[in-house]
Amino acid sequence: REIVLEAVGQTEHAFQYAHKALRQDRKIVREVVRQDGHALQYADNALRQDREIVLEAVRQDGRALEFAAEATQRDREIVLEAVRQNGWALMYAAEEMKQGREIVL
Repeated sequence: REIVLEAVGQTEHAFQYAHKALRQDRKIVREVVRQDGHALQYADNALRQDREIVLEAVRQDGRALEFAAEATQRDREIVLEAVRQNGWALMYAAEEMKQGREIVL
């Protein structure tokens, strides 16, 4: 666990090489995406649907919304947080979210 967290702290793509069991571990994934939101892309699909995990990821890097499950790309709070962190995140939001005045402004 410590080795994975240390590796992620040094290079953003390190998590992709972590054992599958670690990429399925909610606690580890949560800590990893706090350091590197883009690491969400290497997390197990079930965790890419986890609202709390996705929220942590987009707080660190709004563009992590790209790797979130479709349902979370429709979540108003998650999309707002992602866009606040990085305006470019809007391109990864569900179409219906792109029509919301509050999201776009």
